[in-house]
Amino acid sequence: MTTSAETGEHAAKVPDVTAVWRAVAAATGPADRAAAEEGVRLAYRLAGLAEPQHIVWAGSPLEGAVLAARLTAEGTTGPGVLDEVRTRPWAEARKRVSGRLGPAAWAAHWAMTGAQLWDTTSLLTGRIRTGVAESPGAPGTELATRIVLADAAPGQHDAPWLAAFDGQEGAEGLAGIAAVARTAGWWWPYERTAIVSERPLELHRDEAGRLDRADGPALAYPDGFALYAWHGMPVPAEFLNGLAGLTPRRIREEENAELRRVMLEHYGYDRYLADSGAEPLQRDEAGVLWRITLEGDEPLVMVEVVNSTPEPDGTHRTYWLRVPPRTGTAREGVAWTFGLTEEEYVPQRQT
Repeated sequence: MTTSAETGEHAAKVPDVTAVWRAVAAATGPADRAAAEEGVRLAYRLAGLAEPQHIVWAGSPLEGAVLAARLTAEGTTGPGVLDEVRTRPWAEARKRVSGRLGPAAWAAHWAMTGAQLWDTTSLLTGRIRTGVAESPGAPGTELATRIVLADAAPGQHDAPWLAAFDGQEGAEGLAGIAAVARTAGWWWPYERTAIVSERPLELHRDEAGRLDRADGPALAYPDGFALYAWHGMPVPAEFLNGLAGLTPRRIREEENAELRRVMLEHYGYDRYLADSGAEPLQRDEAGVLWRITLEGDEPLVMVEVVNSTPEPDGTHRTYWLRVPPRTGTAREGVAWTFGLTEEEYVPQRQT
């Protein structure tokens, strides 16, 4: 078990470790191929395996999956060794580190390290898996591609767990995996061949960590594999090209409700209400309630409120709050944003 002095010293180092691995997970640009290949060989040695005879590079996880499917079908790779290279060392490291720290200290350590990166990184790996599996260039059916992806280690996207094990006694067996993660993207370890993919050239995310970009790919790899998204929602590449010329009519005519919501977010709810000639549904001391019916989707209902605190120039900023379609009054809508009922909402007590 650790002493209080060791715990204090460790806690002081944790933010730096977490920041380093956050940067690894979001790293873009060419891989350090020499360092990555040495990391692959080290991972094999630490697992008690002979080093791979060949290390093959791919431009993206998509190309890596294609190569893995083709080379394994040709019988040139040998069986997969992901379990020996990554899964077992991972389990052993967790057993040793959590056993040494104890349940409470391990939980606290994970909360300060891996948990800080888990949500955004898992969102990203999930989108990459789906993007590869659904790509026209995928190696076979979606199911077949997902099976190939199950043989892969996510490289830099192993960052959450590697952050938790960084510098921990008992986690030395993960040194090879960590070296690959710091320098490359996804990789496939097989007995005779390892396939390693490049990192993305571009990564764009919103404040919630979701893939997000209005004028190009949110995630782009050097071989052309790319994912397009608006606040985490996948969108077709050609869809983004039309956002600059949106009109209320074009928004109303969009049959896909999800895409229509993206259009509304990009166009601006307040602008859409104004340009659509919408009429206010109700007014009270809390604001103005607006409602527009959208074919094939729930109504757009918003409350227009004016901030009582003046701006530096003396003006008062107007805000638009989207509220549930069932909202009947502006006061009810504003109360809902605070998690209150209309009866519970007492503005003068708000701070």
